[in-house]
Amino acid sequence: MSRARQPPLVTGISPNEGISWTKVTIRGENLGTGPTDLIGLTICGHNCLLTAEWMSASKIVCRVGQAKNDKGDIIVTTKSGGRGTSTVSFKLLKPEKIGILDQSAVWVDEMNYYDMRTDRNKGIPPLSLRPANPLGIEIDKGRFPQKDLESLFPGMSADFTSENFSAAWYLIENHSTTSFDQLKTAVVNLKKQANKKNEGSLAYVKGGLSTFFEAQDALSAIHQKLEADGTEKVEGSMTQKLENVLNRASNTADTLFQEVLGRKDKADSTRNALNVLQRFKFLFNLPLNIERNIQKGDYDVVINDYEKAKSLFGKTEVQVFKKYYAEVETRIEALRELLLDKLLETPSTLHDQKRYIRYLSDLHAPGDPAWQCIGAQHQWILQLMHNCKESYHKKQPCNSLLHSPMLDLESDVRPSPIGHLSQTASLKRGSSFQSGRDDAWRYKAPQQVVFVEKLTKLVVSQLPNFWKLWISYVNGSLFSETAEKSGQMERSKKNARQRQNDFKKMIQEVMHSLVKLIRGALLPFSLREGELRQYGGWEMKSELSGQWLTHVIQTVRLSSESLTALEIPNDMLQIIQDLILDLRVRCIMVTLQHTAEDIKRLAEKEDWVVDNEGLTSLPSQFEQCIIHSLQSLKTVLDCKPGEASVFQQQKTQEDVCQLSIGIMQVFIDCLEQLSTKSDGDVDTSHLSVDVSSPDLFGSIHEDSSLSSEQRLLIALSNCRYLERHTFLNIAEHFEKHGFQGVDKITQVSMESLKELDQRLFEMYIEFKADPIVGSLEPGIYAGYFDWKDCLVPTGVRNYLKEALVNIIAVHAEVFTISKDLVPRVMSRVVEAVSEELSRLMQCVSSFSKNGALQAKLEICALRDTVAIYLTPESKSSFKQALEALPQLSSGTDRKLLEELLNKFKSSMHLQLTCFQASSSAMMKT
Repeated sequence: MSRARQPPLVTGISPNEGISWTKVTIRGENLGTGPTDLIGLTICGHNCLLTAEWMSASKIVCRVGQAKNDKGDIIVTTKSGGRGTSTVSFKLLKPEKIGILDQSAVWVDEMNYYDMRTDRNKGIPPLSLRPANPLGIEIDKGRFPQKDLESLFPGMSADFTSENFSAAWYLIENHSTTSFDQLKTAVVNLKKQANKKNEGSLAYVKGGLSTFFEAQDALSAIHQKLEADGTEKVEGSMTQKLENVLNRASNTADTLFQEVLGRKDKADSTRNALNVLQRFKFLFNLPLNIERNIQKGDYDVVINDYEKAKSLFGKTEVQVFKKYYAEVETRIEALRELLLDKLLETPSTLHDQKRYIRYLSDLHAPGDPAWQCIGAQHQWILQLMHNCKESYHKKQPCNSLLHSPMLDLESDVRPSPIGHLSQTASLKRGSSFQSGRDDAWRYKAPQQVVFVEKLTKLVVSQLPNFWKLWISYVNGSLFSETAEKSGQMERSKKNARQRQNDFKKMIQEVMHSLVKLIRGALLPFSLREGELRQYGGWEMKSELSGQWLTHVIQTVRLSSESLTALEIPNDMLQIIQDLILDLRVRCIMVTLQHTAEDIKRLAEKEDWVVDNEGLTSLPSQFEQCIIHSLQSLKTVLDCKPGEASVFQQQKTQEDVCQLSIGIMQVFIDCLEQLSTKSDGDVDTSHLSVDVSSPDLFGSIHEDSSLSSEQRLLIALSNCRYLERHTFLNIAEHFEKHGFQGVDKITQVSMESLKELDQRLFEMYIEFKADPIVGSLEPGIYAGYFDWKDCLVPTGVRNYLKEALVNIIAVHAEVFTISKDLVPRVMSRVVEAVSEELSRLMQCVSSFSKNGALQAKLEICALRDTVAIYLTPESKSSFKQALEALPQLSSGTDRKLLEELLNKFKSSMHLQLTCFQASSSAMMKT
């Protein structure tokens, strides 16, 4: 990884040598961008960062510490450039004993000197009285290396005041070039100094000679007084005199030296105080610097300064240091409270949470801030979810349908299913029966749907950070991203292992609240009474449609996918899968129920316009309605990863099967209603005002000329098509979409359809065949016709021609509607006529010759005319009728019969053409 700046480079240091605590100026390049950027400074291997003062990117001032090496590099380390290099070096010199009057570049600690001066019991003279040159001759420093001298005299010293003083070392170091004569002189000087010490008391007496003279004068006066007045009288005065002399001497000494000594003590105290302030200004300025950095938000600087102060002064015994360090601890404690408050504030980003946790960890905050943050976030998410519910409950009285404002939020990275739903066409079933002014519903959503959308979005936006915070807590990355602070990481991992069950309960509580809030809005019947009071409370004016439930399922699925992507264990998310399954089942039920209602409305959409196959648009509309309904359920029926089939439960299979059968039965009832009821009897109670408006029923009332018989024929034609095509197609679609019990659905529906078909067929036959059958007997016996006494036949009588014309009229009517129905209807009509004709013939007691010929002519004429529609039943009836007649014995009668039959066929050739369709397929009744 490339750095933003070049590494520091030291190119100069002034001075380049000195003893410990020498103040030096370091110059170079890239020495940092500011005081906080400077993180390391070593001279001869000693850390000098504490005394470093950053002046600019090319200048740093500091003091040299007590290093072990006598010579080394100057290494500067910065955050921006890293560890630097040096082209120069610094030489560390051994410290020399410095007298109180000698000039020095550094401050000399004089505490020991003061003690020596004030210690009256010690015989060691003060440093001021110690000679700087004990030999009394000129000092000539040699060029011998210090290291060589130390190796020659191990454990010794050239300092004549040291207990380990070595005379040879002293002479080599200070008088290596001195002549022998000078050394003799030095010996004489040493002897003189020794004699001075031996004189001892005499020297002190000489120094206080005046005092002795005064004391002597006082004693002489006392002696004379004693002689004059006697011992007893002057004893008290002598004592008083002696005390006065001593007091005067003491006062004189104090007067002479007190001012000097006081000024020196004050100066020494001032120098010491300034020295302490200068050396430890970091600590004295730290409380104020902490306040300023906290206000600026530079918590890293505060923590670094606190760590430095703690390592330097945490265990100090100096009272002033303790006082200032206590102030630092007070401000750090306030910072801990501030950071903890910021950590527990909501809402907050994951980055800020991690940052505050690391700050509190570095400050050694009590407790476990990371776990406190996790607990606060958990409660915050739960509160947000319940606030979301309460906010929508307050909106309920205003309007149950409203535009969904949160679907257009820019922060939502997921595509909004409602937005997509509003742009798609509404579900069409044949020709739409929704008016144009109802298109606005696409852009509105029920309150519960908007609530679920916002609730899931809220959870999906909050839970990832919550989960990531826990993962960081588990792996210890809250405290270090680079495997540092291993102790804190281990403690964090240990705490996380102990709290795994607690966190699992938190996640489960969030999941349960999410699921129950959704159930309360969409599936209130799935909650217990206590839960319903807590999570329900929605005004259910009408149940949601399948379209909105499908949208809700898509929303919950997207949320589940988002949570699964976080690698949350599946057992924690199983409750969401259970919710999705219940929503899918409910969506299927509601969609099928609404489909049944839509199919019931198809009765009002029947326009009775017949196509070439004798069908209206009703079967096609019914099939399209089913297909569109199943297509709308495709996403619901399809199983996403981790989802179970909606048909895995037996009860669901049975309910769906019954609803599917119910849909088919509704349409069958619709057909029967249309076929058997007049326009005024149509049930419109289940329709809305718009649906039952005159405009909608215009197509029904336009063709009011249709008779009930024609409607029966149209219904029969539709039933035939349903049985042969529509129901089979629907069964295939049911199987394609995974429905169970399709065979049962088809079987029950087919049976019900066949029953309806048979009822309608019988009704039509009754309408058409009964009048024809009823006209035969009156026609036969019109004009007092008698089979026993009748004339020679001249042709087929009119009653039969009239019956044939009526049969032709039925043929024409059926053929106009559906030619496929002609064989079935005509065969049944012929059966009825032949059966009646056979009954009438069998009721005749006897026939004359002419009567038998007339009867046989009419029976044969009718039989030959409808020959293509004869069935075994009708053939049997004709046979029975002929058998009831006497046999024609003469050839003349048979020839006459044949001639009359040909004449009949010739005269009614045009009318009988409809009975000559050789390609007509016979249908069994």
